[in-house]
Order: sequence, then C-alpha cells, then structure tokens
Amino acid sequence: MEWSDVRIFLAIARSGTLGGAARALRLSHPTIGRRLRALEQATGQTLFQRTADGLVLTEEGNGIVALAEQMEEGALAMERRLAGQEQNLHGCVRISSADWFGAYVLPPIIAEFTKAYPSVDVEILTGTRLFSLAQREADIAFRIVPFDTSDVVQRRLIQLNYGVYIAANAPEPVFRDGAGFRLITHDTSTGQFPDIAWLMETFPNATPVMRSNNRNVQARMCKQGVGIAVLPQVVGNQIPGLRRLSLPTEPPGRDIWMGYHRDLRRLSRLRAFIATVNTHITHSLS
Repeated sequence: MEWSDVRIFLAIARSGTLGGAARALRLSHPTIGRRLRALEQATGQTLFQRTADGLVLTEEGNGIVALAEQMEEGALAMERRLAGQEQNLHGCVRISSADWFGAYVLPPIIAEFTKAYPSVDVEILTGTRLFSLAQREADIAFRIVPFDTSDVVQRRLIQLNYGVYIAANAPEPVFRDGAGFRLITHDTSTGQFPDIAWLMETFPNATPVMRSNNRNVQARMCKQGVGIAVLPQVVGNQIPGLRRLSLPTEPPGRDIWMGYHRDLRRLSRLRAFIATVNTHITHSLS
C-alpha cells in the first residue's frame, strides 16, 4: 500500500466526507472518490460505510487506522528531516497564530522578512485551532500558552501587556464599581483567561453584554460603544476610536511563546524568519 493512498484514507477518516478530505489535501473531490474506490478494490475490503451523514469507518477500516497513523508519522518525520536539511532560501514559511497576532504584530515583521528574502513565500494561518507542527500544518507557531510536546523547540518571547479600553467618547467608569456600564468578555470554552476574570472582578457592578473568541471583534465592538473590553495593548493602541483607561492596577499580562518542530531547526528559511522575529518582536510588543 502506497503512502499516498494511506494519506487519503486518513484524511477521509478524520473529516468523515470526501469533500473534507479533498479540502485538507488540496485535491479535487472526484480525485478523492476515485482513489478511495481504487484503494478498496485493491485491498478487497470496504473501508467506509456510506451514510446520510457522511463516511463512517467499517470494522475493517477501523482496524487499520493505528497502522496508517504509524505510517503517517514515519512519512512526516522523513519530510521534516529532509526539509530541515534544505539550505536554499526559497519555498514557503507557514506561520500559525491567533487572529489579532497575525493582524497587529506580524505585519511589520513579515514586511521586513519578505523584503530581505523575496524568494520565500509566507502563509499565515490564524484562528483558535492549534495547527500541528508535527504534521507540518505549520512550520512555526505563536501561542499564549507553552507547547506541550517534547518534539517542539520553544521559547518565551516576551510578556504581552493588556489594557482596559472603552469607546473614545464614552464616560469614565468608576474603578471597583462599573455600575451603568457593560462588559465585553471572551469565550472561555477553550480555556481560562485571567484578564477576563480580572475585568469582571474590577467592575463587579457592570453587566456582561457579549462575548467573542476574537480579540479583533472585541475591539471593534468596544469602539462602537458596546462595552468595556480588555485587549492586548498592541491591538487596542492601534485602533482609532478606543481610549485606554488609566487605572490603579492593570490586567494581568500573557506570555507569548514561539515554537517549531525540532526536525526543522536547520531549515534556512525558518532560521532567517526566526532571526527577523528576534530582531523586531520585542520592539513591536513593548
């Protein structure tokens, strides 16, 4: 069985649909369907049950998932090792970060990097999903929590300062009160946010009015007068129409962590990007 067939099998198993697998592998829907039929004919087994909700692994298909994943890890390790040996400054650097980090922190860094290395393409993947470094969904990632796998080379870049913001023309809320004001909070289903807990404790009589998992959305709503928001200062300070409150205490900051897979530590374009980050990130976030 060829790795390309195993790759398609795993993509279908993970997405549950031919369309989802096609998007994940950047292949056409008909190609995925044709390759699956060929794989099932070659093995003489029905690997997926076709249902109204999509494709579900059969007993035979489920029995080979672990073996397919072992094959995947070997193939990906080989790709990472070979990529790590590449010394030419061309190709693509794929970066994963939160939306606000990609919109407000990375632009000057990317501008400097692409000017210095015009033959290297840059792809930025943003959102709440944690893209896999082991599977090379991203080459390098920026997060507000440490990486939890031993195969990632990581380091703390800097502590990110947060501030409390309100619409520029809004009245000043009373510290330790907040009566008559509303709060913009964060979706906590993906984890705890010390700054949001601090905001609610600091303005206990304010009313939570909305929440979002996107700091840029929070900032825009704050600008429209929806409520008080805690934002990374690198976000709030760059948006006209927001005013940062001068308070006796400030919200807790968060650390920014940078990580990449250890097999890529010798990849020249990645090393060049990291050098650019090291030169500019402290200034950008201070």
